[in-house]
Amino acid sequence: MLEKVLIANRGEIALRVLRACHSLGIKTVAVHSTADRNLKHVGLADEAICIGPAPSADSYLNIPRIIAAAEISDAQAIHPGYGFLSERADFAEQVEQSGFVFIGPTADVIRLMGDKVEAIKAMKSAGVPCVPGSGGPLGEDIETNLRIAREIGYPVIIKAAGGGGGRGMRVVRTEAHLGNSIVMTKQEAKSAFGNDMVYMEKFLENPRHVEIQVLADGQGNAIHLGERDCSMQRRHQKVVEEAPDRASRRSCAPRSAKSAWTPASASATAAPAPSSSCSRTAASTSSR
Repeated sequence: MLEKVLIANRGEIALRVLRACHSLGIKTVAVHSTADRNLKHVGLADEAICIGPAPSADSYLNIPRIIAAAEISDAQAIHPGYGFLSERADFAEQVEQSGFVFIGPTADVIRLMGDKVEAIKAMKSAGVPCVPGSGGPLGEDIETNLRIAREIGYPVIIKAAGGGGGRGMRVVRTEAHLGNSIVMTKQEAKSAFGNDMVYMEKFLENPRHVEIQVLADGQGNAIHLGERDCSMQRRHQKVVEEAPDRASRRSCAPRSAKSAWTPASASATAAPAPSSSCSRTAASTSSR
């Protein structure tokens, strides 16, 4: 059982982690920027360490300072919360290499889920139904890309493999616009994510976007946390999430939950067991 956890986040996110730790009798270490010294989570934590000035790049996104704070406080584990460094594989890797427990997915899982092309391959291999697509990254040959689009059927959508937040996506409805759309999406992806790899999928005109989150403990145990409807979006960005999803609960929710749980369970079994009884998020997937 862990005795002390450093929370590498701020505000409401840090408060949630802090309360969970206190309910388990685990001491907490809050890190904060100079601008956040009076936030509630800082006052409620057992210890607090300033890690830099207000800009996030100099504090909450500064990996060496966060690891140094864990060393100074004798924390055993680091909890990233969500946002900031939580989806950075290099952060999870450096935490583990520094001798701490990273409360979250392994670096390999973060990398896998961060690359949508590889994530789709992993889901298919686990038997999860996926939207028809290119099955891999798009190359430079326009004739090959045109053939793939014809096989999928228009409209199609070009997506950045390393994208997120509604960026790096373009809908293509005719062959005449395909080549230019691929080029423009690659340019945007390179600028926004540092990775110009793109792939193609069938564009679904009026889908329901239902997400199912799963948790695994690295010791072969996994659960799903039910479904939530994220269909209300603007420019491919979620506006409202509703849980439970009333529409799919009557029809496809049980099947979707099983599809989401299966690869997480396999990942949980394959992952090395952590040196604590704290849960580790193994994977997260969506069913659309």
